[in-house]
Amino acid sequence: MSNIPLGIPTQVQKICSLYKRTLRNLESFYDRRHVYRYQAVLCREKFDKILNEKDARKVAEMVKQGEEELFLTQHPIPKKFAKSPGGVAYERVVTPPDWVLDYWHPLEKAQYPEYFKKREQRKKEFIAMWEKEYGKPDPKDTHH
Repeated sequence: MSNIPLGIPTQVQKICSLYKRTLRNLESFYDRRHVYRYQAVLCREKFDKILNEKDARKVAEMVKQGEEELFLTQHPIPKKFAKSPGGVAYERVVTPPDWVLDYWHPLEKAQYPEYFKKREQRKKEFIAMWEKEYGKPDPKDTHH
């Protein structure tokens, strides 16, 4: 398996990807679970025919027809997972940058003394590493 390039999908990977996308498309159309499962079983029957085919050219043609059919039957408003790209909660939680902690009040910092002691030590190490690599900053450029 290690001699297969990672960037080129195999025929089986293409079939599996098409199958998964087809099932997700069916989920968008059918909100009743039993109706969806019935359609999924019918879909699986079609894909089993593709997997059982021995001729590679016929398989490639069947996958191409499946891609076209999926494109033509796409749901106009497909379901998306909430935290996936395109979902309603995608990137909703914003992680604040580290410099925000510099503006904490001393009483707030006093609640976490070990953390802020280690943080100040790491800030000094980072500044020393920066000055070693790029030199000291020009005093004229210290304004905000």
